[in-house]
Amino acid sequence: MINEEKVILMTKLASYEKRDEDKYRNIDSYFRGDYIILQVMKSIVAATIAFLLCFVMYILFHYEELLQNIYQIDLKEFFLQKVLVSYAIMVGSCAAFSYLLSAWKFHAAKKSLKNFYQNLKKLSAFYQDNKS
Repeated sequence: MINEEKVILMTKLASYEKRDEDKYRNIDSYFRGDYIILQVMKSIVAATIAFLLCFVMYILFHYEELLQNIYQIDLKEFFLQKVLVSYAIMVGSCAAFSYLLSAWKFHAAKKSLKNFYQNLKKLSAFYQDNKS
């Protein structure tokens, strides 16, 4: 006779394996701190590249104005106050957002895998009961 609870449990496990297993097993292979630092470092590199692209676009867009005022602009002040502060704000906000997002993803992956393993234990218990 077919046990409905067992069929439901097997369906849940199969859909989880098809949908989320690879994504969460990849996250599960890291320690929490290692995973978060890796994601934050990726975010910092991406933010740096994006900032450099935006800075080059700004220079190209204001090229004529910069050439006309090149001797009146204090380059040290321009780079220290405007460019570096903008860079620090952009990278800092991206890193903070990445930290929060990766910590949330890691927690969700652990919770999902814990639920998956509990369901596997339930399924194993079904088979143990049938053998006895």
